[in-house]
Amino acid sequence: MAINYQNAYKQNTTNTASPGELTLMLYNGCLKFINRAKKAMEENNIEQRNENIARAEAIIRELMVTLKTEHETGKNMLRMYDFILSRLIDANIKNDVDALKQAEDFVTQFRDTWKQVLQLDRQQRHGATVGGKA
Repeated sequence: MAINYQNAYKQNTTNTASPGELTLMLYNGCLKFINRAKKAMEENNIEQRNENIARAEAIIRELMVTLKTEHETGKNMLRMYDFILSRLIDANIKNDVDALKQAEDFVTQFRDTWKQVLQLDRQQRHGATVGGKA
């Protein structure tokens, strides 16, 4: 029964998350699958490596198709996502731990930066609300 509650909580969290929070969840999910793939590599479990890298690739592809590329920042991020995707593919095809680590490092940097952006946004909105009421 606990599993049903956990699934319901995850579903509710996803349904009520802002677009920014969803992006953060995607980054965290990608890192989770990369870590599982690393473990599978250590255990020489090809099937699990492939499955987890494929899931990480799917998340990067989702980030790519939802990215707004009207401005240079978006175009640069798209290039970085493309690089991450190529490192994931190399990691899977060549069983390359270094390529997987490179992908992980970039996703971690994106996730950490995105987390800071969300925190700043919350602070600005909270500060604007308090200032507006005063």
